Amino acid sequence: MRLTATELSPAERALKQEVREWLDERLPEGSYPLGLGMGGAVDPEFSRDLGAQGWIGMSLPREYGGHGRTAVDRLVVVEELLARGAPVGYHWIADRQFGPGIAVNGTEWQKETFLPGIASGEYSFSIGMSEPDSGSDLASVRTRAEQVDGGWRINGTKIWTTGAYTATHIVALLRTSEDRHRGMTQFIIDRHTPGLTVSPIEFIDGTKDFCELSFVDVFVPDDRRLGEVGAGWSQNTGELALERGGVDRWMSVMALLDRWVRQEAQRPGGHAAELGALTARAWAFRGMSLAVARMVDAGQYPVTEAALIKEMATRFEQDCTDLMVRRWGRTPRPDSDDPYERLLATAVQVAPAWTIRGGTNEILRSVISKGLRKNA
Repeated sequence: MRLTATELSPAERALKQEVREWLDERLPEGSYPLGLGMGGAVDPEFSRDLGAQGWIGMSLPREYGGHGRTAVDRLVVVEELLARGAPVGYHWIADRQFGPGIAVNGTEWQKETFLPGIASGEYSFSIGMSEPDSGSDLASVRTRAEQVDGGWRINGTKIWTTGAYTATHIVALLRTSEDRHRGMTQFIIDRHTPGLTVSPIEFIDGTKDFCELSFVDVFVPDDRRLGEVGAGWSQNTGELALERGGVDRWMSVMALLDRWVRQEAQRPGGHAAELGALTARAWAFRGMSLAVARMVDAGQYPVTEAALIKEMATRFEQDCTDLMVRRWGRTPRPDSDDPYERLLATAVQVAPAWTIRGGTNEILRSVISKGLRKNA
């Protein structure tokens, strides 16, 4: 384990203040639907405004529309967005992992075609990984891409594909040979490609972010293949450090928690011990996420460290939700006039998914143990 204590530099703290002041003006309280971290509302206009500030695609190369900044700079921006429950849903996945993924593994044409749209907030990407009957075992995916003249023909089904209905593109992990790990390849697929049907799935809270994807003889040109044939597993594994180790894994309830803490501080007696314990855990996770971002900037691949953060941090989010509900005094109502009570009611419904999305805790513990033995 290689997590090294670090702090923000003066320039990084100045960026934090700049973002905070811009959000005060762009997202005044009551002007937008509160969201649970990276599950914030889909708002293409807000994403374009954020892109115009230079705060999407921050680490992408300047020659492709990015801003040549660091993973830590992005962490600083993301912290401020998630702390407010901002509407980040449209650009989130493209900014977090597929912009960097295309920058590393894409062809020159792919970089020129997709990266500017990601950095401007125009493009929205979705992750086509999970499949029926596969669970968290991505090596068992069966949706197949068969090579044909000029490209690939795809048949199969993906499920639980977050944001696919509103996305402009889907990066799908597809089977291209029978080799368990070296038989998978990633493809960039336009959502409106003929033969691809995207069907929203209503979740327990009434949202329809999850989708099922049906591929029936979908043709994808070979220039949409991301990386070498058979490199999909290794590319996907590399992306997991970006997906699992960020602040989004412990900030889902931060807008709620901030409001609740302010209210508790005004009550006689309060709950100092509980508040102190939550603060200590949140501060530790923040330090761990910052350390992972420094490692990414150093060109390292902290897969084990990111898995450790995700496993602990999503349990922290569930613990925070349980505590706030207990202290609320009654079951929060999803039809309440109070937007924070409505958000807490949503958190109660969706919190079980936090330790599943991005890899179940059982899978993550396996990743962590293997990583620790390897580095022992």
